[in-house]
Amino acid sequence: MTEKQKGTQKKDSAANAAKLPMRGLAVWLLLIALFLTLFQLFAQKEEKHPKISYNPDFVNKVNEGKVRKCEIVLEVSGFQFIRGELNELDPKTGRPRRFKVDVVVTDELPKWLEENGVSFEYKQQNPYLWQIISSAVPFLLLIGLLYFLFVRQMRIAGRGAMSFGKSRARMLTRDKNAITFKDVAGIDEAKDEVQEIIEFLRDPKRFQKLGGRIPKGVMLVGPPGTGKTLLAKAIAGEAQVPFFTISGSDFVEMFVGVGASRVRDMFEQGKKNAPCIIFIDEIDAVGRSRFTGIGGGHDEREQTLNALLVEMDGFETQEGVIIIAATNRPDVLDNALLRPGRFDRQIVVDLPDVEGRVAILKIHAKKVKLQKDVELRRVARGTPGFSGADLANLINEAALLAARRGADAIELQDMEEARDKVRWGRERRSRRLDDKEKRLTAYHEAGHAIVLQVLEETEPLHKVTIIPRGAALGSTMQLPEKDRYTQNRQSLLDMMAGMMGGRAAEEMIFNDITTGAQNDLKQATHIARLMVCEWGMSPLLGPQSFGAREELMFLGREVSRSQEYSEETACKIDAEISRLLNENYDRAKRILNERKECLVMVADLLLERETLEGRDIEDLVKHGRILDEVERSEEDEAHKKQTDGDGTGEDAKNAEDAGERVPHIDETA
Repeated sequence: MTEKQKGTQKKDSAANAAKLPMRGLAVWLLLIALFLTLFQLFAQKEEKHPKISYNPDFVNKVNEGKVRKCEIVLEVSGFQFIRGELNELDPKTGRPRRFKVDVVVTDELPKWLEENGVSFEYKQQNPYLWQIISSAVPFLLLIGLLYFLFVRQMRIAGRGAMSFGKSRARMLTRDKNAITFKDVAGIDEAKDEVQEIIEFLRDPKRFQKLGGRIPKGVMLVGPPGTGKTLLAKAIAGEAQVPFFTISGSDFVEMFVGVGASRVRDMFEQGKKNAPCIIFIDEIDAVGRSRFTGIGGGHDEREQTLNALLVEMDGFETQEGVIIIAATNRPDVLDNALLRPGRFDRQIVVDLPDVEGRVAILKIHAKKVKLQKDVELRRVARGTPGFSGADLANLINEAALLAARRGADAIELQDMEEARDKVRWGRERRSRRLDDKEKRLTAYHEAGHAIVLQVLEETEPLHKVTIIPRGAALGSTMQLPEKDRYTQNRQSLLDMMAGMMGGRAAEEMIFNDITTGAQNDLKQATHIARLMVCEWGMSPLLGPQSFGAREELMFLGREVSRSQEYSEETACKIDAEISRLLNENYDRAKRILNERKECLVMVADLLLERETLEGRDIEDLVKHGRILDEVERSEEDEAHKKQTDGDGTGEDAKNAEDAGERVPHIDETA
């Protein structure tokens, strides 16, 4: 923003600040006038003095000397009357009785009152003042009503009742937005691309000398919580040009044509302040794919989208207005919206890797007090799959846990517990299980743990617990060694066998099965179906994909699957899925039968301690007991020497340094 624009903005804000007291004063004056009018109307009807007749009541009381004093009232309207007090007291109030007499005032009336010793005075209203007030007040009230209903509502852009067609876009400045690129981490590629746009706006000649042009639109795409809106706030903080922000839902109203009108008005504001940036958050609210035959022949949402398409690249398109939009549902957006010339770029804001998570944790750790020995890299390795919002929540939960303990700073144990709480839910020690259910849960989780520990292609165990956490009665948690973007066939089979370990242990020990394996069976069946239908991992059916997803854009979800294969192939698919599940269930039973003593030992320790670490399970499977720290150190040293002798020590170290862990959980529902 230039100095001239800043000066103009300051003058406008000062003028608006000066207008506010005047508006308030006008409102108070109108309220006072209304109050006086109502008071006058009601005061005329109010009868505080009891009425008596002139003759004979008033005349007799004056002749008998019972009248103490009186007032002769002459109103502007021509109405005349006498009101006064008598010498006798009212027994109820203890005050002189009052009276009122309708009378025509003549010259003889004052003389007659003087002759009878009655003190009196004239009360005459100012006719000119009353005429002015009585004639002006209704007019002022009418003018004020018209002002509030029409003029003022039309002048207040975006807030008045008559301005529903105006844009709701708000202009941000560096003073209002303190977020810059220093506050954004974990999305370096996205930062570089938007940085290029800001540099173009600052120095367009640098890019135009070779014939290039700046993209008209940039679409930020990514899962929820990855920092799309935060990146837009950083752009607003870094940009030296006007920055307007609006939500996609702000275009949708109950009135027909309002959305399209607001789109046009938003671009009019942008053209007046060009070059500028307009940010539309959650654009899928108005940018969903257009359809026919559903919802009638005319849709307000379509009109809004059409107006947006025309304004971005139509006959009267002007340069200098850059649109930045954010969404986590790019699959439901209209193709015409995503074509080059409108949204030229799609910037993927993905989940951060280990280095990105370290950088994000460092940014959020500045706001809290950490102990010096807390290694954020270790925390980052244990939080794979976490978005930036998850990591911010993790730091906040760790601070709350440390405060609840009464600690002076956040320790590593607080970070570990906060990670488990964010990922799998809080421990629910209030859910008390009887001895039978507790023993059943212990064997169920022990079955998971032993099978996962024995199989080679599974991820390392992190923790096994029978303490209810979230919706699960017990949990077997895994933390992989690195981020995995693909899975091989053997690792998927071992994963399915590990999921079947809980059901296999129940059947082997109790000779019965329970509903506790519901979630395990659901996950295993899902993996088996994907292996057969999507990934072509069935030896019988071969490398082929079965079934195409069909999505209705107005729902935005997969609602059906077309069957592009015969019934015979469908039977083979079902048979292959069943075979995969049964084979891995048999594998889990075979592993547990061979290690039944170890299964009983792990279950007993779970009943005793409630929680076992992954290293404890490894010791029990390998040695039949839990090693102490000295024995573990000796074993680690021997393992290190062995790997170094094989020439794999350096590779293992590099894998450990670069590795992260993608959490997976097998739970008893």
